Amino acid sequence: MPAASETLLKEIILFCSKNNMAESTFGRLAINDGKLCSRLKSGKDVTLSTSTRIRDFINQQQNTKSLNALNDAADQTSVTSSNSNKNEETPKKGPLRFYDNRQNYLSFINTTNEKWKVAERAAKELTHLKPNPPALRLFDAGMGDASILTHLMRALHRRNPIMPFFIVAKEISLEDVRLSLKKLSDRFMEHPATVMVVTNMHYAEAPWLRPNNIDLAAALNWHEVALEGNCSHQYGEQLTELDPMLVDGWQVKSSELTGNPVYTRPSVLVLYRKDHSFLLNDVIPKPGQVFGNYDFIIASQPWRAKTSAKFKAKRVLAPLVKALAPHGRLLAVQSSGSDPAQELINLIWPDERPFGVDRHDLVRALKNELGRESRNYNFLTGSDTKSLIRYNMHVMPNDLEHGIGTSTLFAAWNAAVYVNQIEDQRIEPIIQSAGYLEVTAKILKKYNGLWFNDESFVVSKKGI
Repeated sequence: MPAASETLLKEIILFCSKNNMAESTFGRLAINDGKLCSRLKSGKDVTLSTSTRIRDFINQQQNTKSLNALNDAADQTSVTSSNSNKNEETPKKGPLRFYDNRQNYLSFINTTNEKWKVAERAAKELTHLKPNPPALRLFDAGMGDASILTHLMRALHRRNPIMPFFIVAKEISLEDVRLSLKKLSDRFMEHPATVMVVTNMHYAEAPWLRPNNIDLAAALNWHEVALEGNCSHQYGEQLTELDPMLVDGWQVKSSELTGNPVYTRPSVLVLYRKDHSFLLNDVIPKPGQVFGNYDFIIASQPWRAKTSAKFKAKRVLAPLVKALAPHGRLLAVQSSGSDPAQELINLIWPDERPFGVDRHDLVRALKNELGRESRNYNFLTGSDTKSLIRYNMHVMPNDLEHGIGTSTLFAAWNAAVYVNQIEDQRIEPIIQSAGYLEVTAKILKKYNGLWFNDESFVVSKKGI
């Protein structure tokens, strides 16, 4: 790509990122060419007049945005003045945290193989399970897009092709629930003796499908869906038709205490095949009659790295281990740093230390939280080598052998700041110049790519 075109492409991508605009939309608005960016990325050049039109469009939009900001500020001043005699307080809206940004999350999971590596590690735990009738019970403490869960379901079927499965997955994101349901139709086809449950409740509630608050328990939004048909396409159609129910049941609001998204109404969605309802009668859950006792719990990245060990143990780990059956196992996975991605971050923010709580800190905090109950569990932190889960960003070899493409640089930067959980307001001043891309290119060349470290540990409940 000519240097002038590469510079222009960087300006466009930066503008689109700052203004939350799709690249195709930019092309149509700027020069009526929705494929402008894809042409530039493929190495095509543009004429001087076209380049001038593009930059004029960017400048015009930036000037308009600045003017609107000034007008909004003036309007806000006027409103504040007119309401100064009122007692109501307008709640302050905090800055959007990078770790909650949906676009960055999707970019990360689609450009790295973390999900696959964590699923491989989780599948190794299945050999230790000792389920009891009427079903093998699994709990996913953060379903996401179900990449890890569906991998585990396939691995479970391979080991236990006819055993009934009772699977509960916690997920508060409506978009992730939608993505997950699209992946489940073939699971019902391959393993018909499956009861799949999705809920938006908290860690202290989800394993039991029961809100702790009495008023919320009375308003429990419980849906049971018996899938009909004999092929995955039919199941997929019925799962897609559940969207209106999901929109109603998976509404969220911001917590007044933490600002995190929390459910508006506790919801439970129970899925199974109608032609197996007789066989699964003792497995299909009923409201108020779920007692935990899970054979396996997977908790992959269920917290923010900078949260204290005490908070993680109290709000996440302790409720989950208490939901284990005798001989049940919990696998926890978290980012640990000490990798090229953290090195990249430290070149920008030298004092950044996002992973101050390691697995040993978590286990100590968990033991303190459990108190005397900790005697009922085994805590397996393992060696640094055995606990390590290393994963990579997908990079084409020719991207590193020749000039590193802009899309690769942006993907690497996005993955690094996502894993290290850098907030948007801190990123904004950095991306005003292209210097951060030069730092990213330096790391990619130094390590011939970009890789990351997770660490894992296991908590198992002793047999009675």
